[in-house]
Amino acid sequence: MAPLARLPVFFALAGRRVVLAGGSEAAAWKAELLSAAGAHVEVYAADPCEELVELAAAPPDGALRLIAREWQPADLAGAALAIGAIEDDEEGARFAAAAREVGVPVNVVDKPAFCDFAFGAIVNRSPLVIGISTDGAAPVFGQAVRAKIEAVIPQGFKRWAEAARSWRPAVAALALSYQGRRGFWERFTHAALETPEDAPTEALRETLLGRAEVERTDTPRGSVALVGAGPGDPELLTLKAVRVLQSADVVLYDDLVAPAVLDVARREAKKMLVGKTGYRPSCKQDDINALMVSLARQGKRVVRLKGGDPMVFGRAGEEITAAQKAGLPVEVVPGITAAQGAASRLTVSLTHRDHARRLQFVTAHARDGKLPRDLDWQALADPAATTVVYMPQRTWGELAAKAMEVGLAPHTPAIAIFSATRPEERQVPATVGTLQAALDAAVADGASGPCLVLFGHAIGEAAAFALPLDAAEAAEGTRAAQG
Repeated sequence: MAPLARLPVFFALAGRRVVLAGGSEAAAWKAELLSAAGAHVEVYAADPCEELVELAAAPPDGALRLIAREWQPADLAGAALAIGAIEDDEEGARFAAAAREVGVPVNVVDKPAFCDFAFGAIVNRSPLVIGISTDGAAPVFGQAVRAKIEAVIPQGFKRWAEAARSWRPAVAALALSYQGRRGFWERFTHAALETPEDAPTEALRETLLGRAEVERTDTPRGSVALVGAGPGDPELLTLKAVRVLQSADVVLYDDLVAPAVLDVARREAKKMLVGKTGYRPSCKQDDINALMVSLARQGKRVVRLKGGDPMVFGRAGEEITAAQKAGLPVEVVPGITAAQGAASRLTVSLTHRDHARRLQFVTAHARDGKLPRDLDWQALADPAATTVVYMPQRTWGELAAKAMEVGLAPHTPAIAIFSATRPEERQVPATVGTLQAALDAAVADGASGPCLVLFGHAIGEAAAFALPLDAAEAAEGTRAAQG
């Protein structure tokens, strides 16, 4: 887990005493917030503002008592929290020290150096409450984020959260297994997301409880989902991929999956690297299949997470067959292919109507790690095709040489792209004839991660700036000859 500037926690303050020092408008805002959380708020202020006086007459929830004097250290003993709306730094430091001396967490408004905790921006659909913190770095930015979340969180979620709280004892009474409880709340959540503005009904409650009770006696049955992680940018995950990852018990992932994608998975899910690193020691496919099946037979929801799309050079067929032979339900969640991700970053159309009538994906990596023997060389030499080569690093030179032997023009635009869509992305533009040297130089210079090679005249605009003048002219001549 990445470091946190603050630990997001939620205090249970109902009926507990909170001390607030200060009589300003800032104190009034904090007093309203604390009372709304059910706290019994004691406000020490010799000259309280009008907002505080009005609030004391009609607090939102917990009692609010105004004490017309300045705070004293003895006032802090036994409080759940101590809040100081104090402008003077010296007094703020004294207030914080007094609170800490009696073991009370303290916050001095707008003075992070004196604070044990911070107030964040809040989205209130209580009992669903969302807090947002920038660790004091940019409160206005935090408020802007809150406004964005307010716009997308339906007001009706308040009723669904209230229903969840009231239904929880009935769910607990069923004594369900962990999987059973999670299944109940996933179905509840699905209903909430489908109809957020509809109040949850008693009929829905009985339906969900009835299904959970029936399943209680069933043998837990696991499942397998092959999920496309896309080329690396987590924002390119499909909505379905996010949903499946957030319901996973176990995630089996390849080395090519970007860490930012793993962060999307349910935090409690066990995440296991199962190799498939490319040109380095890896787990055997049979071992991956066996592990996947074994975990699913334990009743776990297993997500097999693969870079790009699992059905494009991802050996998905073998894993689907293994799950089906074991009698396990299996689904496939497609992903943005590495080729699509690369094209988006290059801002080129792979099927530009003036330059390509065909798009082909090939792998340059056979089972033995060498160039496949059964590639269609005439197709690879087709000047009207755009070709995307997967896993090309060790075999590109041989592939390019053989394709040129059967007619592929050496000056055909080509580009290699490492770690497409990720922050460390590296583009290496060249021609078919010069790309091997450019690849070697890029790797020596630190280029790393998943690599693709794209070549053909449709990607010429992306590679053209790397061509020497005579090569560019030759390439233009080739295109002109095509008509």
